[in-house]
Amino acid sequence: MTPMKDSEKTDNRHVTITVGRQFGSGGREIGRRIAEAFGFRYYDKELLHEAARRAGVSTEFFEKNDERFPSFLNGIFSFAFGMSPTNIYAGSTSISDDSLYRAQSDFIRSLADTDSCVIVGRSSDYVLRDHPRTVDLFVHAPMERCVDRIVARDPSLTREKARARAEKINRLRANYYNFYTDKTWGAASSYDLTLDTSLLTVDQIVDLVRRYVVMRFPDALLAVPR
Repeated sequence: MTPMKDSEKTDNRHVTITVGRQFGSGGREIGRRIAEAFGFRYYDKELLHEAARRAGVSTEFFEKNDERFPSFLNGIFSFAFGMSPTNIYAGSTSISDDSLYRAQSDFIRSLADTDSCVIVGRSSDYVLRDHPRTVDLFVHAPMERCVDRIVARDPSLTREKARARAEKINRLRANYYNFYTDKTWGAASSYDLTLDTSLLTVDQIVDLVRRYVVMRFPDALLAVPR
């Protein structure tokens, strides 16, 4: 049997929606709601667990390094002292960081090739940059609205601590994205749609994305609107 070409693998009616997001902007909720409304599979933390299983490493290792900037100094140290390339998952080094990214990216590509899905974060828009049926979203909101959402989710936080957490996580996500891609995290030119969640309800955002997907891909397999 002749192996399928890459173009043939993705020649179907599946659509992948990727969701980049500022911390506290509601990206995870919007991604889940889009998946539910469209009848798509949803991947966020689930992606880490499956990628870890396939790579044969602990889920805790993936979670600890999730969307984190590679540890260059550790990687340089490892090379200098002759770490074996086969021990790529031992410790938190730039070698293991890169291997984590590759394992995760391979799984993301396999998802896009086999089914319609929504993937949150992990530079999935860049990983799927050559995939012909991908819609890339970035979700953001004014900082004060993000702080409102963070505090509502965790009332033990003061507004000051919520703001500090948002700024830190956004910085980590930006560093991760900018390192592994040739694009800029949060820049409109990096995505198909950028959405300010303070301007529309979640239902309105889901409806907007649905309309966009249908216009881009009229043959897309979407669930019947509820």
